[in-house]
Amino acid sequence: MKDTIEKIGNSIIQHGRYNDRIYLMRSNPEDIPLLLDKLDALAEKESYSKIFTKVPESFKELLCDRDYLCEASIPRYYDGKENAVIMSKFLDDKRSIDCLNEMHENVVTTALSKRNDQQTNVPSEYSIRICDKNDITQMADLYKKTFETYPFPIHDPNYLLKTIEDNVVYFGAFKEEKIIALSSSEIEYGHSNVEMTDFATLPEFRGKGLSSYLLRKMEDEMKAKGIKTAYTIARASSYGMNIVFAKCGYEYYGRLVNNTNISGNIESMNIWYRNFQID
Repeated sequence: MKDTIEKIGNSIIQHGRYNDRIYLMRSNPEDIPLLLDKLDALAEKESYSKIFTKVPESFKELLCDRDYLCEASIPRYYDGKENAVIMSKFLDDKRSIDCLNEMHENVVTTALSKRNDQQTNVPSEYSIRICDKNDITQMADLYKKTFETYPFPIHDPNYLLKTIEDNVVYFGAFKEEKIIALSSSEIEYGHSNVEMTDFATLPEFRGKGLSSYLLRKMEDEMKAKGIKTAYTIARASSYGMNIVFAKCGYEYYGRLVNNTNISGNIESMNIWYRNFQID
């Protein structure tokens, strides 16, 4: 069951039963006052339990007045200048409770303690490169093996092809021409930012630092494109992924409670951010 991506005005939302939510993925400031009414109406009609939005910080007060809470922020999200805030409205009290809060706090503390750890060079048996259309079958197979469920249909070759042709750059770690780990950079060219996402490693190759090698390659490519701000929405329960971003100099900027359907459950997610201009 896939969630639907659709356009309202000049803004883009994703919604559906899969994540039991509405996600305002990209907002046009001119849409926002009327758009909020439409999101409320859609949530009521479909009985969704959460709405979460990513909007310019200048709209924070307006959303607070509409019963949204600020769960996280992404500094310098818009053109390396204005901050984005992630504002959420919980329509079911149960969804607002982080039952794993103590563990999630420990994940962040552990990750931040690793920030100064030195990273090694890519071992000679692996190679890291941008994936192309010829890799799509292998990519879809790896994602199928890695995630039981995912908020976007990354196990579908047609979806992968469409995103490659649009605004997503996929990166692969290879061993003897076989993809053993993947990640993607979802670029918003209009605001010079990128989401570092879709990390997946075959079980037999985990613990070898492949996600860190991928992230470093991703950063090099994004800097070459002139992208100013990078961020990720990482599983709050994943020590590995949160440590990867902390090691690479990303800063923690908040948690989205019970936000995303991954591997069969609705999970909380952490926001990590880095600005290439001020490194």
